[in-house]
Amino acid sequence: MSPDTETHGTPGAAAADVTNRRLLLIRHAKAVPKGRTDDFERELSARGCADAAETGRWLEQSPFTAELVLCSPARRTRQTWQLAQAVMTDRPPAVYDERLYNAAASELAAVLADRGTDVGVLALIGHNSGLHELAASLCGEGPPELLEHLRSGFPTAGVAVVDLPGGWGALTPGRGTLTAFWPADGSPPAVAHPSSA
Repeated sequence: MSPDTETHGTPGAAAADVTNRRLLLIRHAKAVPKGRTDDFERELSARGCADAAETGRWLEQSPFTAELVLCSPARRTRQTWQLAQAVMTDRPPAVYDERLYNAAASELAAVLADRGTDVGVLALIGHNSGLHELAASLCGEGPPELLEHLRSGFPTAGVAVVDLPGGWGALTPGRGTLTAFWPADGSPPAVAHPSSA
């Protein structure tokens, strides 16, 4: 399977300062239990569908706008993005890359470096445990309550917003700042860095 692209609307303008990057890490919403079908084809549960739309509403109301979405091609990640962007005004193009399916943190970083050239703000929709490991590894700074929430887990349909110095090919553990964390399910409470509101 080769990566494909879907485009909806016009992506936002490129960031003026290309030495800084912003990453929106989004875990797919809750899927049906394992074992009912092939893992790649697992679809969202009823709760997952509702949570994905709620995440889209949070993104719509937040100051965080991606220029490009990188998404695992698994059914549950595709559905998460489709339901989230359906309630958004600004719908960036989405690229479905097979390397993101159940990828480890190191592979996620490699895809960001490969796909993120000249893009200031990227969203990545993927799977645990790789997504959580990448977020926890990158985030060395940020409000203590945000960091504590992130370290305790990365819930389905959750969003972590990470500000990073340097280009996508120079992701360094601990150098990112956790700017916002949206848990989608309301537990723990959503928190955001005051300067981002």
